[in-house]
Amino acid sequence: MLLQTVFLAFFGLAAIWFAVVVFRTSSMVRSALALLFSQAAIGTMFLAMQTEFLGVLQIMMMATEMAIMAIFMVMYMMDPGGLSGMDMTHQKRVSIAAGVLGTAVAVGTALLVDWGPIAGVPRPGAQVHDLGIELMERSMLIFETAGVTILTAMVATTAIAIGPRGPRGGVDD
Repeated sequence: MLLQTVFLAFFGLAAIWFAVVVFRTSSMVRSALALLFSQAAIGTMFLAMQTEFLGVLQIMMMATEMAIMAIFMVMYMMDPGGLSGMDMTHQKRVSIAAGVLGTAVAVGTALLVDWGPIAGVPRPGAQVHDLGIELMERSMLIFETAGVTILTAMVATTAIAIGPRGPRGGVDD
């Protein structure tokens, strides 16, 4: 139990640190990678809490999403490396106020909520089993449809970007 708490604290602090880095860097690619690391730390927290399905799902989903996002940023951003010193933050006072308020609510919730055992809650293994059954029975069609839709969108985006005459719009020699 102590080792689990140490892992949760370590990866929780890592998730917070990388989330701060997301907003402190001037590079969109570095920001995407920091967001990936933050989400991977959250996935590792799921693993430390013995919810392997959610942890692996979080890590796989975020790794794929952030990799695709970084690729599109490099392709379409004017300055993905942040070399021109652009400022990626907007409405700084509102953002700081929202961050402070969110932190106060999270800390207040953590301190004031009774975290004792809840009657009638199944064991973690049974919860993961039930979640897997839920996802693979009734929701499987939704996941398959979403996957095919995303694949179609990626193929269509590539086809539109290349166009009928190649990526530069000229006639191939």
